[in-house]
Amino acid sequence: MRSNRVLSPRTAALPAAFAALLALLTTACSGGAALGSEVAPQVTPPPAHAGFDYQLGGAYSPPDGVDVVVRDHTASPASGLYNICYVNAFQAQPDAEKEWDSDLLLRDDTGEVVMDEDWGEAMLDISTEAKRQRVAEKVNGWIDTCASKGFDAVEPDNYDSYTRAPQGLLGADDAKAFLALLAAHAHDEGLAIGQKNTTELATEREKVGLDFAVVEECGKYEECDVFTDAFGDGVLVIEYDAQGLQRACEGWGDDVSVVRRDVDLVPAGEAGHLRQTCDDV
Repeated sequence: MRSNRVLSPRTAALPAAFAALLALLTTACSGGAALGSEVAPQVTPPPAHAGFDYQLGGAYSPPDGVDVVVRDHTASPASGLYNICYVNAFQAQPDAEKEWDSDLLLRDDTGEVVMDEDWGEAMLDISTEAKRQRVAEKVNGWIDTCASKGFDAVEPDNYDSYTRAPQGLLGADDAKAFLALLAAHAHDEGLAIGQKNTTELATEREKVGLDFAVVEECGKYEECDVFTDAFGDGVLVIEYDAQGLQRACEGWGDDVSVVRRDVDLVPAGEAGHLRQTCDDV
């Protein structure tokens, strides 16, 4: 039977208070953040058209005018600069195959490990979701190291590895799906993430979750516009010969970062070191 009891003013206010709380929770959730969840760290891409140095062969004091430096994940970042952390994400380092589970090395129809012959690197098998997750777990560990050291961004190399694999073993969709895993993790760690080369997939940058591009020899091959079309001025260019440097500087040097380095990326002060910029053209 329905009660005729009259509520006190304090008791009558409870449903209204509950409704207000419910509305607050609904608003928070509709904004994309569940109650108690952490807000993703702010991600900052490299400054555009900045002085740039590529130091994968060994870290050294950046020259005057350099604001952006790329170093290997085993090195430390340069103090006071924007630092990008290099990881070999799609292939094993030379002679490092034993650091990977055997079934994560890409194999051909005869069971032989597929090698990138130019660099002596075994390709990693990212052909299934399960294997992509396992490879990503290891690479994400390196990304965690980059973040803990104070790097600002990460450069996963060999995105285009699938183009060098025997036909049918790997495809573009495999590469994109794997790099998307790394991009999500990097962003969770507060790191921007760059696309390395791979003109074929530049237009997919937003779907994959990429923030900038690191490009080798796009001046030499006259394809820098593929990356500027996709990434705007968020492009870092490395050339390895005089002609490439000149083309990159004349075509795109007013908008993006360009540097010429020796092929072996020898540290400053050692024989064979070379570094030039558009000021030297």
